[in-house]
Amino acid sequence: MRVIRTVAAVIVNDDGCVLVVRKQGSSIFIQPGGKRDPGEDSLTTLGRELDEELGVVLDCDSARRLGEFQAAAVNEAGFTVSGEAFLVTVTGTAVAAAEIAELAWIPLDPPADFPLAPLSRQHILPAARAVLGRP
Repeated sequence: MRVIRTVAAVIVNDDGCVLVVRKQGSSIFIQPGGKRDPGEDSLTTLGRELDEELGVVLDCDSARRLGEFQAAAVNEAGFTVSGEAFLVTVTGTAVAAAEIAELAWIPLDPPADFPLAPLSRQHILPAARAVLGRP
């Protein structure tokens, strides 16, 4: 099995919506985050990726690990993505940068027709809802 290991962020705003991103050339939204550089731990990776892709600063003390989840990769055919997810707080206003084409704030329980990656829909967002005490 070909596996892509990533670290993903769940960022919830004051309205209870979660930030998702769409990469250039893709029609599917995913959690912000990315792949580790050599020698990085999970939160270092997440901080770097959030800065590069969204221009926000991760509050490492806020990070709550949700778990590590697997699903079919949406942007790389034939691969499985294994994503370690964290519920986090950031400072700054998110803007699309680097390979990010679009941002969206969606409900923690998104509509069935919203183009969201299986990893987010089936695993990460349900884990976030459980931690936040939302059905």
